[in-house]
Amino acid sequence: MSNILKTVNSPKDIKRLSIPELVKLAGEIRNVIISVVSKNGGHLAPSLGTVELTLALHYVFNAPQDKIIWDVGHQTYTHKIITGRRKEFETLGQYQGLAKFPKKNESPYDPYGTGHASTSISSALGMVCARDIGGEIYSVIAVVGDGALSGGLAFEGLNNAGELGKNIIVILNDNEMSISKNVGALSKYMTDLISAPLYNRLKSDIWQLTGKLSKVGKRIQTLVHRIDEGLKGIIVPGMLFEELGFRYFGPIDGHNLTQLIRTLKQIRTLSGPIFVHVLTKKGKGYKYAEEDAPRFHGVSPFERMTGTVQTKGTVPTYTEIFGRTLVRLGEEDPRIVGITAAMSEGTGMNRFAKRFPRRFFDVGIAEQHAVTFAAGLAARGYRPVTAIYSTFLQRAYDQVVHDVALQKLPVVFALDRAGIVGEDGPTHHGTFDLSYLRHVPNLIIMAPKDENELQHMMKTALAYEDGPIVLRYPRGRGVGVVLDLSFRTLPIGESEVVEEGRDAVFLAIGSMVAPALEAAQELKKEGYSVGVVNMRFVKPLDRACVDHVCRKTDTVFTLEENVLTGGFGTAVLEYVLEAGYSKVSLKRLGLPDAFIDHGGRSELLHMLKLDPEGIAQAVKQELQR
Repeated sequence: MSNILKTVNSPKDIKRLSIPELVKLAGEIRNVIISVVSKNGGHLAPSLGTVELTLALHYVFNAPQDKIIWDVGHQTYTHKIITGRRKEFETLGQYQGLAKFPKKNESPYDPYGTGHASTSISSALGMVCARDIGGEIYSVIAVVGDGALSGGLAFEGLNNAGELGKNIIVILNDNEMSISKNVGALSKYMTDLISAPLYNRLKSDIWQLTGKLSKVGKRIQTLVHRIDEGLKGIIVPGMLFEELGFRYFGPIDGHNLTQLIRTLKQIRTLSGPIFVHVLTKKGKGYKYAEEDAPRFHGVSPFERMTGTVQTKGTVPTYTEIFGRTLVRLGEEDPRIVGITAAMSEGTGMNRFAKRFPRRFFDVGIAEQHAVTFAAGLAARGYRPVTAIYSTFLQRAYDQVVHDVALQKLPVVFALDRAGIVGEDGPTHHGTFDLSYLRHVPNLIIMAPKDENELQHMMKTALAYEDGPIVLRYPRGRGVGVVLDLSFRTLPIGESEVVEEGRDAVFLAIGSMVAPALEAAQELKKEGYSVGVVNMRFVKPLDRACVDHVCRKTDTVFTLEENVLTGGFGTAVLEYVLEAGYSKVSLKRLGLPDAFIDHGGRSELLHMLKLDPEGIAQAVKQELQR
C-alpha cells in the first residue's frame, strides 16, 4: 500500500489533497480492491467504476452529516475504504468481517442499508422530509447505478421527489449508455454553464423580476420557459428528468475528478431536486473486468495476473444444469419462453438467450413486471420460465398472487440462490420463499435433492399446465451425481424414500436431503437406524408418506433451508396435529427467526447446525432424551 492511502482514515483526510494526489489515490484504491476481491471474491467491476465518483462525493460533501445513499450498494468498496474501514477491508465478505453492501450497524457513514436495487431515491426522499420536518440542515444524495432506474420504485421516488420540490440530489452512475463524443462535449459545456453560480443567480433574479411585471411578466416567463424546454430537448439528454421536476446536469465524465468536483461544488448550492448524470466504465483500471464486466460483476476468487476465475472441482452448479436443461426443453417445445430480471448470466438464462433470442426477454431490474409479463405470455398459450433469485422474488409477491396464481396461469418460477447464499449476506439469502409462497392457492412448490433431479423437475414443471409451479434450488455446485441422459416427469406431490430406518426418520426437502443422508450414515456407525425421505414437494404435501412415517416411528425430523416460521416443517407439523398423531415427537430443523449474517455457505450452515454434524447431534440428543 503506497503512502497516500495509508494516510486516509476518514473523508476529512482526502479534503486536504490536491487533484493530482486524488488521481494517485484513485489508482492506489483500485489496486487494493483488485487485490482483496481476487482473494475473497466480490463485486469487482461495479466498485472499480465508481472510485473517482466516490472520492469526489466525499471531497465535496461532509459525510456522515450529509447522507450518501448508495443504490444496490455493490459499488461501495471505495466508500468503505475511505470511511475508516481501510484496515478491515481484507475481511470483505468473510464471517464477522466487512459486509459487501452498506450496513447501518457497520459504520455511521452508512445511513441506510442496501442490497436490492431501486431503493435509494425513495429512502433518500424520506430522509429529506425528516430533515425538513426537524429543521435540520444537511444534504441528501442518492447514487443510482447498475440499471436500478429500470425498477419501478426508482421512478415512483423520482415522481414524488419532483412533485415535492425539496432539496435532494440524485446521481445516475451510468455505466451502460453509449453517448457520442459530440453530444458529450456539448453537454459538458452546457453543464458548466447552467451549473455556474453566476448563471443561476442571474436566472433566479430575472425570473423573479419578470414575475412582478403583472400579466406581461407572466407571458415573458411562459415564453422563456417554452424556449428553454425546446432547446434542452434538442441538446440535453435529460428532458425526462426535467419533466419529472428535476434540474438535469450532464452527462459528466465519471472518471474526471476535476469536472466531478467542480460540478458537485456548484450544484451543492442549488435548491430543489437535482439530477446529475455521470458516465462511468465498469471494471475501470483492470483490463479483464473492462473487457468482460458481466463476468466480473460479482466474481469468485480469481488469478489477478490472468483474470482466470478459480473453480472448485468439475461438478456443475445448479445454475448451469438449469441453463442446459432449459435449452434442451426449449428445443422440444417452441412455446417455452425465458424471462429474467437483469440476471441473464447469474441465473444461467444466457444459454437460452443465445440459442433462442426471439424467445428470451431480459426485462431489467423489474421483478414485478417480469412476473406479470410472464402472466401475459401464459395467458396466450406460451410456457414462460421466469428465473429470479429467491430473495428478489420477494419484490413481486402481489404479482405472483394476483396476476399468476389467482388465474391459475402455467408460469414456471425458477428460484435460484434459495437458502443460504454465503458472502453476500442477509439481503441476498433466499430464506423466506417457502414461507411466503406456501399459503398461496393454486401454487405447486418443489425442490430437487440434487442436480439430476433438477432436470426432471424442470421437465415436470413444463409438463404441468394447470397452474404455476415454483422450483427452488441452492447456490453453488451440485452433489456430483450422474446425470440422466433423458428427462422424465415426476408425479406431482409424491415423495421418495431414500433410506429406511426404525429409530427416527428425516423428512428432508431440497438441499437438506444430502446432509440428512450423510448424518444418517454417521449415526449408523453409532448404532442408530435413521431413515431419510426426499419429500420433493412442499406443496402439495405428500400426506400419505407422512402417514406411513408416523405409523412406523414416533420420532420425526423435518429439514429445510428456509426459516422455520411457516415453512416446510410447519406444513408437516400442521398435518401431524390435524391427523391426530399425538404420540409422534416432531422436531423441525431449519433457519431461525433472524437475518443471517454473511460468511461462507458451509461455515454458516455449520454455525446454524444444518450440516451433517449438527443434524446428527440433534438426533442423538432427542433419542437419548
